[in-house]
Amino acid sequence: MMNLENIIQSYIQKHGFESFAPKTVLFDMDGVLYNSMGNHAKAWHQSMEENGYVMSEADAYQYEGMRGVETIQLIAWQQKGIRLSIEEAQRIYDRKSAIFASLGKVDKMSGVEDLMRQMKADGMTLGVVTGSGQRPLLQRLQNDYCPLVSPDHIVTSFDVSHGKPAPDPYLKGLRKCGVAPWEAIVVENAPLGVRAGVAAQVFTVAVNTGPLPDEVLSEQGANLLFHDMHCFLDYWRKELFPAVKSSTSI
Repeated sequence: MMNLENIIQSYIQKHGFESFAPKTVLFDMDGVLYNSMGNHAKAWHQSMEENGYVMSEADAYQYEGMRGVETIQLIAWQQKGIRLSIEEAQRIYDRKSAIFASLGKVDKMSGVEDLMRQMKADGMTLGVVTGSGQRPLLQRLQNDYCPLVSPDHIVTSFDVSHGKPAPDPYLKGLRKCGVAPWEAIVVENAPLGVRAGVAAQVFTVAVNTGPLPDEVLSEQGANLLFHDMHCFLDYWRKELFPAVKSSTSI
């Protein structure tokens, strides 16, 4: 890993910013707040197979972060040249959601609450930016992470017209939290999510909690990469937050 000061300077220069002064941390949900991607992958594979499409469990990680309806429409076009209607794509997504629910309750990601509590204690506002439209999981999110995250600081698939990898979800998250790109950090685990954070010009941290190679996340422009939340928390305490505190001198 490069020297952190060099990483921050590179980020500032790339986007033409005057400083890097985070006030807000925006977390993805699946694979970041919840260890849920295994179940999502199974649900995607089964629902797509039932409808005549091919999506292996491994493939699901490549599409992670996109809004469900957009994912289905993209695959229908790629595999069959069909421009699937929103209504038909929603029907398949509803089936996927039902399969996911049948697989049982998923656990919170190990270490993420400790990380969030530390960030909150350090003065950060916390937000969540997810491509999910599964209402039971979104309701659970509000219950599980209250009061760490205010409902007013949550962005879901219902809040944007274009999901990840477009920057729109993270731009919406910035607006909800009242900050500029250089005043935020994105925490992601998925290639398309990393790309969205970078496209929104936000300093983006990848935590590789899935089966994809590290390079897949790095190639999308992640500024930092860790293998679990515990490592990120340690780095936050020892390196990143001290740099944030002295950001005016960086």
